[in-house]
Amino acid sequence: MLCLRGGGLARGLRALPPARLRGPRGLALALARTAGAPGARDWWAPAPGTQRGRALSLSAAAVVNSAPRPLQPYLRLMRLDKPIGTWLLYLPCTWSIGLAADPGCFPDWYMLSLFGTGAILMRGAGCTINDMWDRDFDKKVMRTANRPIAAGDISTLQSFVFLGGQLTLALSVLLCLNYYSIALGAASLLLVVTYPLMKRITFWPQLALGLTFNWGALLGWSAIKGSCDPAVCLPLYFSGVMWTMIYDTIYAHQDKKDDALIGLKSTALLFRENTKQWLSGFGVAMLGALSLAGANSGQTMPYYAAVAAAGAHLAHQIHTVDIHRPEDCWDKFTSNRTVGILLFLGIVLGNLWKEKMEETKESDDVRVEN
Repeated sequence: MLCLRGGGLARGLRALPPARLRGPRGLALALARTAGAPGARDWWAPAPGTQRGRALSLSAAAVVNSAPRPLQPYLRLMRLDKPIGTWLLYLPCTWSIGLAADPGCFPDWYMLSLFGTGAILMRGAGCTINDMWDRDFDKKVMRTANRPIAAGDISTLQSFVFLGGQLTLALSVLLCLNYYSIALGAASLLLVVTYPLMKRITFWPQLALGLTFNWGALLGWSAIKGSCDPAVCLPLYFSGVMWTMIYDTIYAHQDKKDDALIGLKSTALLFRENTKQWLSGFGVAMLGALSLAGANSGQTMPYYAAVAAAGAHLAHQIHTVDIHRPEDCWDKFTSNRTVGILLFLGIVLGNLWKEKMEETKESDDVRVEN
């Protein structure tokens, strides 16, 4: 036994650099390492497969995982750990609010924050309704089997109560708007409730989602102006619907095998190998509608540059997506946040450019008069 320990000590001493063997501390380290004392190795390097400490992370998933354990199922039910859906709901609102801003002005920051809060709440409510409708189907799909209701972490009664709370808070946000917008926002509730049923009865549930998710393209304008301008709002709404047809068809390809087995429908199952041709058509329609909305709202060069950049991004998505690889479908789906942000930045810069153009026009008029 003593010989074995002595051999281990010798190996420990040989493994340490000479500099670390000088003095009593180096000898203590060798003894501790040989004896297998925990943490001895960490004095200068982490053990293989371990970290010195928990890395600070501000990702949505990390925030949810650090929340009190009883709250985590409810936060996951709202999909707060996967905020891409909230972004895709929120961004059409920002387009509309931005287009409604006065020439030379930034969008109304209060409205942007109000709609951001509403997007979190309504996306959470929509996911809750979806999971309540689909709890039996979710159990049969690998990707959704761990959702809180399907996994039994939240009961049906608890989900009803939670849904009521989310809708109450969302209503309090809606009541901050003008009467026209309150009525318009309330009208969307029918779409929110019925959308999850569409996958049972039609191969076009993505269209129903598009009509639901892009309601903010109408609501944002009316919140600023007091009513909708059909010449701007309808093309903008249509472009958002076409955008949803693109990204949600890509998303649906993740589950197409499971959907086919359990009898659910989607555009992914309808289009099959013709998916890219259909997505290309939706992309052309989206860009055309965005151009029309820009023309009808007097947009300027930065806006059209952003439309072109968004078009290039979509073209790359459609050309490179591998519809038979769920991981690639997810990556392409989440990249659509970039498309929405590009368009919002183009709207903001285009609005600021309007003031410059108007100043130039006024100075030209003065010169002509003189």
